[in-house]
Amino acid sequence: MSNLGVIGDGLGRIGTRVAPSWLSQRLEDGEHADAVRAFVAARATFIEGARIDMGRLASKLGVDRTSLFRWVGNRDALLSEVLWSLAVPTLEQAEAATRDTEGAARVSAVLTHFAGDLITADYFRGFLQREPARALRLLTTKESEIQRRYVAVVEALVRQELGEQPFGRGVTAHDLAYLLVRISESFTYADLINGDRPSAERARAAFELVLRP
Repeated sequence: MSNLGVIGDGLGRIGTRVAPSWLSQRLEDGEHADAVRAFVAARATFIEGARIDMGRLASKLGVDRTSLFRWVGNRDALLSEVLWSLAVPTLEQAEAATRDTEGAARVSAVLTHFAGDLITADYFRGFLQREPARALRLLTTKESEIQRRYVAVVEALVRQELGEQPFGRGVTAHDLAYLLVRISESFTYADLINGDRPSAERARAAFELVLRP
């Protein structure tokens, strides 16, 4: 999982555009320097493998908790944006690494690459182990923007490679994208969901099974 730039120009950018949040808009509009400063500090803390604590973050920034909450919202809102900011360049690296493929093979390759990077990112796995219930809620349910953004990204990829109605079946690009995202989540977070071992290769096998013409 890359720790490069916050917002990219490829696949990852689609997710933020389709499902913006109050905080993502504040981070992008150029008018909320304090929100950006708090976000950058929180992101660095996360990458270091430490828990984002709102009290400690406020102290580090030299403000009180009330000011911090006014800048970035609650902890879940901040965590969601930090998580997505790390997913964006990771998705774009997966996109770049698979440019020599096309069609269903490319869809599978991008998703497998992305899942593999998540599974092997120590600081990301550390977050899952520290806060498993919160992680699943923020990453895999409609309570957070993250799943909606990931579905939007995969839907754009499916449309690009397979069209609006993939393989001429009665499943839309959106429906197929949602199914692929659920498969991705199932194998990426297998240890939290059912105690199994996360596996990008098993995810790949499942993607390829679903994406058969």
